[in-house]
Amino acid sequence: MLQIVYISSALSSVTNADVSSLLARSRTNNQRDGITGLLFFNGQRFLQALEGPDEHVERTIAKIATDPRHRALVTLSRRTIVAREFGDWAMASFGPLDRDGKVAIARIDTLTAQASPNVRALFTSYARLRAA
Repeated sequence: MLQIVYISSALSSVTNADVSSLLARSRTNNQRDGITGLLFFNGQRFLQALEGPDEHVERTIAKIATDPRHRALVTLSRRTIVAREFGDWAMASFGPLDRDGKVAIARIDTLTAQASPNVRALFTSYARLRAA
């Protein structure tokens, strides 16, 4: 099973409504394709982990890379995993941070509890940077 974590910048024209629509469509497609993961969107950047059958994850990343709402996609982690680290969520998501970031960091800790230490650190560090 393949897991990919990436970060990308959103076009300034991407709205929360666009992200909600994208998330609903992604959940349907991901459930069909056996993909699970976590999406964190802070209004400027997407940080996402995807995991599932290699060919489905590869195809999904290829679609994301050509999606006009994303730019500067950078793969942060790509690895083979033996068990899902993001449960059976078709796509868990987390949006903008609370004022001091404490609630967000606690929520991210919960959502990444089964993830590898490196993947968990990517999400937690990103939340802490955004909260600072």
